[in-house]
Amino acid sequence: MKPNEARLAQDTAIAVCALVVLRLVAAYWTPLTFDEAYYWMWSKALAGGYYDHPPMVAVVIRLGTMIAGDTPFGVRLVSILLALPMSWAIYRAAAILFGGSRVAAASTILLNVTLMAAVGTLIVTPDSPLLVAASFLLFALAKVLDSGRGAWWLAVGASAGAALLSKYTALFFGPAILFWLVAVPKLQHWFRSPWLYLGGLVALGMFAPVILWNADHHWVSFIKQMGRARIEDFRPVYIAELIPTQFAFATPLVFILGMMGLYALYRRRAGTMPARVLINTTFWTIVIYFAWHALHARVEANWFAPVYPAFAIAAAVAAIQVQWGPRAQRTVDFCRRWSAPGGVVLFALLIVQANTGVFSAYHRDATVRSVGLGWDDLASRIEAVRSRTGATCVLAPDYGTTGWLAFYLPKGTCVAQHGQRIRWINMPEPSPAQLAGKLLFVHEFGQNVPPSIRDGFNHVETIAEAQRTRGPLIIETYALDLLEGPKGDVFDRSPPPELQENSGS
Repeated sequence: MKPNEARLAQDTAIAVCALVVLRLVAAYWTPLTFDEAYYWMWSKALAGGYYDHPPMVAVVIRLGTMIAGDTPFGVRLVSILLALPMSWAIYRAAAILFGGSRVAAASTILLNVTLMAAVGTLIVTPDSPLLVAASFLLFALAKVLDSGRGAWWLAVGASAGAALLSKYTALFFGPAILFWLVAVPKLQHWFRSPWLYLGGLVALGMFAPVILWNADHHWVSFIKQMGRARIEDFRPVYIAELIPTQFAFATPLVFILGMMGLYALYRRRAGTMPARVLINTTFWTIVIYFAWHALHARVEANWFAPVYPAFAIAAAVAAIQVQWGPRAQRTVDFCRRWSAPGGVVLFALLIVQANTGVFSAYHRDATVRSVGLGWDDLASRIEAVRSRTGATCVLAPDYGTTGWLAFYLPKGTCVAQHGQRIRWINMPEPSPAQLAGKLLFVHEFGQNVPPSIRDGFNHVETIAEAQRTRGPLIIETYALDLLEGPKGDVFDRSPPPELQENSGS
């Protein structure tokens, strides 16, 4: 490596480490979201699969809490640190595919300053490890292209397997790789090589625990995630959300560079054919599916996470390698200069807003219900009522409230969701003794009490209310109902909607 390239790599590493430190500070300050609390409960009962997702997010949280304890910082620690290997992989992939340390450095920085990566590694979801696996997948495919060595297909398989253990969206990497091999004539010989199929077996072997878990649970997770968009549910209104949400998640300037880069690659204005096709297939295969999905059901912004490594490389190509006309070049220069500081500022503003509400004059915003602000005080008030009444277990109507209660109430408190028992199939149930005494049902004030609660106990009485606040804003008011004298099973054990529909067809 030349001295100037080594210096650029060093500067990139320092910048990435600084961004990681910023996220660690934010992780210490910011309460858990309800999804994180839910996944934290998963981490206490590791298994081959769960109702919603494969197990990687639970493993990531378990590792973090083993190091830093059951705190928001501990839950997020390993997820945030995964940005380091992710950055190394995307740096190496970009350097191989587009031949230069400048493109590699730009790709790494641009990926890290997107809200998809910054918030996506701070708030622990299945997208956190998926981003890392997608970056390593690009690196392994770049090594296949660069070295011509079949053994690199084993690394491709391992990366794909890690991605599949993170989120089912990774299944689309299979068609993307096949499209790449078919579209590039000099790569078609891999179809005659055993290495390609050995790589597939590695991915399948890593994914096997998820398959076996689903086989033991009526394929419920596969049915849930792969049946979201049904052809008969045609609702094109959701398509209008795609570009605005990605414009925000990529941050505006990175989004502009990324779209310009994809256009330049389509017009063959940078890179070799195999490199251009690889970026396009790994990006467009997933994007086209989600565009179709959005014609039938909502597509959440974070679902696009696996395309972001390729998108960041396209953005770097636009910023560094493509020769633009005068007007377009001015746009590129502006985006290149301000995308990194702009992304950092947007991230900082988002974290300050989520924790304080100052920029919305303490009124509601998109973060206020999902981030667990006020739960420390709320849990203390709930615990006081539970202790005073002698309730032996706390019930909740949904998985988010269940997760927050379990995380913020004193360790060892019996907490359970009243329904949707499939979500907790891997966890031991409360003991009969815990369910035989008085129970406390915590739900949002004004929310209808389920008939199975209302009619399932001899005595149901609202004995207290408690509020969750952010500054002067009352986020939610909870009703605390005392339940006595269960007439039968405390839990509603109705099968999930996916299995009900399946059994009725």
